[in-house]
Amino acid sequence: MKNEDNSKQVLLSVLGVAILVVAVVGVSFAAFSFSKTGQVTNTITTGTISMSYSEPENGITLTEALPMDDETGKTLQGENNTFDFTVTATIKGSGKTTINYAITAVTTPATNLNDDYVKVYLTDMDSSDSQILAPTVVSSLRKTTSDDSGAPDGQYILESGTFDATTTNSYRLRMWVADNFSVGQSSETYTLKVNVYGAADAQ
Repeated sequence: MKNEDNSKQVLLSVLGVAILVVAVVGVSFAAFSFSKTGQVTNTITTGTISMSYSEPENGITLTEALPMDDETGKTLQGENNTFDFTVTATIKGSGKTTINYAITAVTTPATNLNDDYVKVYLTDMDSSDSQILAPTVVSSLRKTTSDDSGAPDGQYILESGTFDATTTNSYRLRMWVADNFSVGQSSETYTLKVNVYGAADAQ
């Protein structure tokens, strides 16, 4: 009788172990099978942004300029009065990509005229010199902060936005001394350097 009981216990134990092995193998196979289904190809898309200009330097300088009103400033033409530049965004790769960009300006160390007395005016040369940025005192321009355009903090923003296709935009920047500035005895100089920054938006 004891032998029969022992045989049953051994048989049950063997069956229990066999069922456990099958269950473990089944779970492992199920996990392995799941990891192999629904394969997705991940594509990294990239973009580039660049600026070109016709002047020797990427900026505009006022030296001993006389104050003027906005209507006169908006009509300025020619060398030392305007700065023309082109921004090109190139979208590369497949899939939907956008480039976040910022056109910025910074003063140079040689500048000795206060930002409160200088106005800038940005226009779109691809659209009959139409206004992008209305005549604005430099000191009141929004400054860059940590964002996704890649621009360093603390630069004045002339324009910002996104490109979602390969694009070339042409701009004209005018700058003049505001009409509320009182001309003094010393020579005043003001130089803005124009930069463009861009970064591909995370997809």
